[in-house]
Amino acid sequence: MDELRERIAREGRNLGRGILKVDSFINHQVDASLMMAVGHELGRRFSHVGVSKVLTAEISGIAPALTTALALGVPVIYARKTKPITMPENVYRETAPSHTKGHMVELLVSPEVLQRHDRVLIVDDFLATGQTIAALARIVHQSGAALVGIGTVIEKTFEGGRAYLESLYQVPIESLVTITDMSNGLIVFGQ
Repeated sequence: MDELRERIAREGRNLGRGILKVDSFINHQVDASLMMAVGHELGRRFSHVGVSKVLTAEISGIAPALTTALALGVPVIYARKTKPITMPENVYRETAPSHTKGHMVELLVSPEVLQRHDRVLIVDDFLATGQTIAALARIVHQSGAALVGIGTVIEKTFEGGRAYLESLYQVPIESLVTITDMSNGLIVFGQ
């Protein structure tokens, strides 16, 4: 996706330790028209798999997941990190390490919104190590629903997440932009 690649090249910042700062247009301040284009493209790429729900983790995954769900005409579910009083006592629960927060985060989904008949597409802003996406996939498995695909906005291929996820799940994995190297302050794009 050329527009996305150009924005990363122009505004993205390599903060070291594999952290790419894109919070001026993706995950703090969101460029709504860019995010609509992201959702349209992810929706196009997964239109053939019969998605009934899009699942993501709060908070950075919500914008691309919402626009993808809109493109597909299905609801979006976001795994919460804290349990509100409105959520039932028994929930689907997993943990995953957060690279940017530096600790484990808990992901919670209510069985009221994710059920065994659902066909789930996981969408997130980044694919790095694959740990958060794998935690979301485990939640899908807990619910008895079917995982039908994984879509991400940016993939950092040098962190091995795709290979990890491919070893666990036989579903299509699509990333709109790939970054192959961030050593020495660089941001090197893949094909």
